[in-house]
Amino acid sequence: MGIAMVGTDLLSEKAAIMRESLQKSQTITDNVVTILGSFDHRLSTLEAAMRPTQIRTHSIRQAHENIDKTLKAAEIILSHFDQYRQAENKILKGPHEDLENYLEAIAKLRSNIQFFGTKNSFRNSDGVVSHASSLLTKAISKLQDEFNQLLSSYSKPVEPERLFDCLPNSMRPSSGSPGHEGEHNGKSNHHADSHNNNADAVVYTPPVLIPPRILPLLHDLAQQMIEAGHRSQLLKIYREARSNVLEESLQKLGVEKLNKDDVQKLQWEILEAKIGNWIHFMRIAVKLLFAGERKVCDQIFEGFDSLAEQCFAEVTTNSVSMLLSFGDAIAKSKRSPEKLFVLLDMYEIMQELHSEIDTLFKGKACSEIRDAATALTKRLAQTAQETFGDFEEAVEKDATKTAVTDGTVHPLTSYVINYVKFLFDYRSTLKQLFQEFEGGNDSSQLATVTMRIMQALQINLDGKSKQYKDPALTHLFLMNNIHYIVRSVRRSEAKDLLGDDWVQRHRRIVQQHANQYKRNAWAKILQCMSIQGLASSGGGSNTAGGDGGTGGSSGASRALVKDRFKTFNIMFEELHQKQSQWTVPDSELRESLRLAVAEVLLPAYRSFVKRFGPLVESGKTPQKYIKYTAEDLDRMLGEFFEGKNMSETKR
Repeated sequence: MGIAMVGTDLLSEKAAIMRESLQKSQTITDNVVTILGSFDHRLSTLEAAMRPTQIRTHSIRQAHENIDKTLKAAEIILSHFDQYRQAENKILKGPHEDLENYLEAIAKLRSNIQFFGTKNSFRNSDGVVSHASSLLTKAISKLQDEFNQLLSSYSKPVEPERLFDCLPNSMRPSSGSPGHEGEHNGKSNHHADSHNNNADAVVYTPPVLIPPRILPLLHDLAQQMIEAGHRSQLLKIYREARSNVLEESLQKLGVEKLNKDDVQKLQWEILEAKIGNWIHFMRIAVKLLFAGERKVCDQIFEGFDSLAEQCFAEVTTNSVSMLLSFGDAIAKSKRSPEKLFVLLDMYEIMQELHSEIDTLFKGKACSEIRDAATALTKRLAQTAQETFGDFEEAVEKDATKTAVTDGTVHPLTSYVINYVKFLFDYRSTLKQLFQEFEGGNDSSQLATVTMRIMQALQINLDGKSKQYKDPALTHLFLMNNIHYIVRSVRRSEAKDLLGDDWVQRHRRIVQQHANQYKRNAWAKILQCMSIQGLASSGGGSNTAGGDGGTGGSSGASRALVKDRFKTFNIMFEELHQKQSQWTVPDSELRESLRLAVAEVLLPAYRSFVKRFGPLVESGKTPQKYIKYTAEDLDRMLGEFFEGKNMSETKR
């Protein structure tokens, strides 16, 4: 009980102490609030007193900042004036000593002009901008002179030997002379070259026209002139420097500018050589010279494609015209069969170079050059197609008076066959022509044309065969010529095109003419060996039979038998003399024909001699009538168709 009372008293005492403390805290708080209110009033008064001083301090600070900005602007202006003076000094010295620093000075000068041009206070005062612009004009003028001098000094014609070294090995002439290129002329040489070069077609290496170390300098100079607005001057300088050099390179190579009249005056052999050269000149010009020129142009005008294309077009226009004019003159000249193959060669080279021409002469500026090349290609194709058509007609109507007295193969036949053989070397080219002008399958078209040519040739040969008075020689002539045609076809690609039926049909025609020859040449002499007409109406010593003659000759008149032997001898000697001058050029056919004659003649002669020889031998001078043995005749037949002259055949 006592402990509880003590605890309550302690709690009451502590509560009284806490109330006293709270009352003191409230008193202190009230005093602090009063003090702070008084302090705030004093601060407001102080701030009002300090405001004028703060305003003056801010103005001073702003003034200092403006002074700093002005000083900095002045420093920039002074630095530009300094750069201007430095640029002026370098520009006045010229670009020869240090082109790189000279170009740097121009760049700084341009920067200064731009800087002062934006400052109103400097636009008119002291002529700063005007003077700087004038100096820049002089600088660009010196650059222009430097570009002209540098480009001209390194622009030299390319010697033919350098160009030949850039060609694939198979196309290089054995000597360095441009004229030696003439060895490549003609249909067979060029056409073989064009196929042989497929393997090493990638070996074309355009010559270095301007040293690589000079090209970046020319590029920098050109860029400055372009930025200064001197495009037209730049184009003129570049055209005059490079165009003349390119033309000189072609002239040194041997390129001539010939028109239609010039071409018409040339003999065919000379013209053919020039065409062969032109084909190689075109390849050299496009793959080497024009390709090298394009590379130079692109590097100098890098970043300015339209200007590069325009410069390239103007530089090459005259050279391209010089080359194409010759091709155009050939395409427009009078057509003749011998021109077909050179026309095809020319067409082939234009087709071969087509994609490269389109690549090199790209863009609008070169469109006329591309169009001119395309027009020439089409014109050559058209002329070749027309010439091809003319040939068929010319074969059928050929009226040459070339005398083939011995019945051998006519020059027209060998000419036409060789012509057809060459056609097969141009199958891919003819395919393009047929597709362009006639349409259809190339093989069927070529087969049809070849058959028409063969038919035209046979029609002409039939006409020529009628010139012979001897029917036997007529058939020998046709046999020789058609056999030559068949043999040539069988040994060429024409066999697959014309077919076995055509070959077999014409082999039968050869045999028919051989049979007609035998019938016309030997019918009469074989008639001498016939027993018809030998029977005698009388008897006695002039007839065979009762005096021990062979029974086979019973009733035959000795006089008639002698006459038969005499006639045979005369006729055979005439045939020998005449037909030894005739010619069967094919050895196999010649032996076959001799054998065919011998198989008919010798058995008949042996039989006649065996049957009627005793009748003659019993009389006087039998050798006068039986002059030859069968072996003699066989030996003499071996001399037939050898084409011997008159003195050789006299016995």
